[in-house]
Amino acid sequence: MRITNILFTGRLVKELERLLNAEDKLVERNLRFIAEDDVSVEDLDWADAYVGFQPVESFHFGSVKWVHSLGAGVDRYMALNGDWPAVVLLTRTITSFGRKIGEYTLSYMLKELQHHDTFRNQQKRGDWKMVAPRALDEMKVVIFGTGEIGLELARILAFFGVQVIGVSRSGADKDHFCKVMSLKEVSLTKADFIINTLPLTKETKGLFDERFFGQMNQAVFINVGRGATVDHGALLNALESGGLKAAVLDVFEEEPLPAWSPLWSHPGVTITPHISAITTPEEAVVCFLETLEAVESGVKLRNRVDVGRGY
Repeated sequence: MRITNILFTGRLVKELERLLNAEDKLVERNLRFIAEDDVSVEDLDWADAYVGFQPVESFHFGSVKWVHSLGAGVDRYMALNGDWPAVVLLTRTITSFGRKIGEYTLSYMLKELQHHDTFRNQQKRGDWKMVAPRALDEMKVVIFGTGEIGLELARILAFFGVQVIGVSRSGADKDHFCKVMSLKEVSLTKADFIINTLPLTKETKGLFDERFFGQMNQAVFINVGRGATVDHGALLNALESGGLKAAVLDVFEEEPLPAWSPLWSHPGVTITPHISAITTPEEAVVCFLETLEAVESGVKLRNRVDVGRGY
């Protein structure tokens, strides 16, 4: 496949323009760097390739042969009306997301196990009271999703002696997991932490519901996957009932999270603004150029999206 006209858009467009205009590999290409609100029908008719975090409001396939997501997730592309054309290739960005999410997750696990909030509150009161920290190697963690991100997260946690259980569609064994279960056989009653890294698909939308949270016994739930996989009403009910000890949420169905959401004020919820694995401009450029080379040379793409599965 030959790619000549490439349209770039999204929040990194200015940084990408600066970095890519200096690339010798692109001197024979025609590049357009346009803010999302300014992308026109004519731009899409002109482009062989569309590069962005999401489809713009005016998106149509036009002459596009290749769509490259600047993020790891592609659910916004999968939400486009109609079937994805078989002739249009869809790829996603793969960078150090697993390591970043591992560090993010580990930080909140240690915050809980080392009683940071407890000691901060005691300090405010001038209260000297010993509370013994809990060790990582005593923890049982269930990770939903055993793809590249879940696998790297499991590797990081296993290094510290954590017992890591994986949950996937197939239940197939993977490195760094003590065992992997399918969605149908998963058990959560003994889990200390439950971490969601799943993509958003028809099967995972609303997966974490009343039944799911009803299985928990004082676990901490961390969501770094997709917001729409979680029924937040069910999550809040589980916090109120005590089945769920706390929740750390980095992703939401609507972003930014609306000011009226009860999640903001609940003492058991920690909110971060989708920062657990940010794509840097430099990482985006490296992955884009590697993918472009692979697309044109016809080699197997490790970041090709199976549009039938949605990831």
